[in-house]
Amino acid sequence: MSGRKHDAAPLWVVAFDIVMINLAMAAGYVLRYRLQWFADVVYDAPYSAYTLFNVFFSLVVPLLLWADHAYSDWRGRTWLDHVYHILTAVTLAVVTAMALAFILRPLVYSRLLLLEAGLMMVLLISLDRAGAMLLQTWLRRRGVGVRRVVIVGAGEVGRRVMRTIVARPDLGYKIVGYVDDNPVKGEGEIGRFKGLGPVDNLATIIDTEEIDEVIITLPWNYQRRIFSILRACELREVEPRMVPDLFQMSLSRVDMSDLGGVPLITIHEIAFSREALIFKRAVDLAGAILGLTLGAPIFGLIALAIRLDSPGPIFFRQERVGTDDHRFEIVKFRSMRSGAQEEQPHLEFLNEADGPIFKIRDDPRATQVGRFLRRTSLDELPQLWNVLKGEMSLVGPRPPTPVEVEQYQPWHKKRLAVPPGMTGLWQVSGRSELTFDEMVLLDLYYIEHWSPWMDVAILLRTVPKVLLGDGAY
Repeated sequence: MSGRKHDAAPLWVVAFDIVMINLAMAAGYVLRYRLQWFADVVYDAPYSAYTLFNVFFSLVVPLLLWADHAYSDWRGRTWLDHVYHILTAVTLAVVTAMALAFILRPLVYSRLLLLEAGLMMVLLISLDRAGAMLLQTWLRRRGVGVRRVVIVGAGEVGRRVMRTIVARPDLGYKIVGYVDDNPVKGEGEIGRFKGLGPVDNLATIIDTEEIDEVIITLPWNYQRRIFSILRACELREVEPRMVPDLFQMSLSRVDMSDLGGVPLITIHEIAFSREALIFKRAVDLAGAILGLTLGAPIFGLIALAIRLDSPGPIFFRQERVGTDDHRFEIVKFRSMRSGAQEEQPHLEFLNEADGPIFKIRDDPRATQVGRFLRRTSLDELPQLWNVLKGEMSLVGPRPPTPVEVEQYQPWHKKRLAVPPGMTGLWQVSGRSELTFDEMVLLDLYYIEHWSPWMDVAILLRTVPKVLLGDGAY
């Protein structure tokens, strides 16, 4: 089965669209003839008089959505993108229905009903699409309808594919592993993604691991290698996909434009634009001022609880690394006994995190109040002061310590290109349950795909994660 077919919407989505279209027509009829919305004089008409319109919309709207690739390019499409295509298809269908009615002049015909039904179609099909997307995401998180893929190449482009799949579980891909002729990469691991050896192992991996797709991230100058991979995939009826050679550059954004018909490509490094930084800073200032003002009573109660629970300072301060290796002192509520930092070398054997991070699920140094603060992330509230000073952002990569940065691989350091955040894509995607490499992959995905809406979405997703203590320790 081709990859295009796997990217198409399930047939039940089309069926639900037709159901919503008929419900919208019924709702339009009720609004027009029963509730008499926006109608001064109403001549009653049976619902059966609009049967032909029902049939017309049930056929034409799905057909227009299909022609606009709204069903064929389903995987990875955003809800707002769906709404745009739905609005376009319904508008064209309603205008066409009105034009046909003007020409054919049926005995019963209400333009107002068609307009009201059109609005209801946009609303109901959009809600239907949101429900379908949520259902598919829920199923894919549980392994239903997931495509098993292997990545050829573990360079920058291969990691870019990995971080997209980690950040977008709704896409429905599961990385079985990757192959690379570089022994260090091919036999290693990136987060939970295992190196499966050299490229020559690919045929065996396809046969034994039930692979659905092979994603090739090799440079185009590896033509012979690529052609052999394509032949291996073709023989085993596995879908091969290639990342365009342009993306072999270790750069994050490619914008297409033209100069009098001549195509131009603009390359952007991994970093926020000046306008994006200004916008983020304005939001950070507003959020920090609001949080510090409204949170003052909570700050007082937490400070009192810490003071009564154990001797020592109320706040914990530690040097962290910010944008472009800028050092600053982070402020948190103290959640451990005094001198806990000096005890860390003696507890390394208990470390449950991989990479340069130190994490213990039941840290023996934590105080009674501290365990509650860490589980609910209330210990991080004083970081609003760091946000106010411009050292941190509300949303961004996790701020590392200098010791951690010293152990970074070159590709890890790209996460230092933007201000660190109190929360981030890493936190709403698993928090402490993530491996270090997965955390970095998510940070880089955030940097590459940043938008104001992404920040809003992360902040909204942070609330239930914090309240439930999901993945925090």
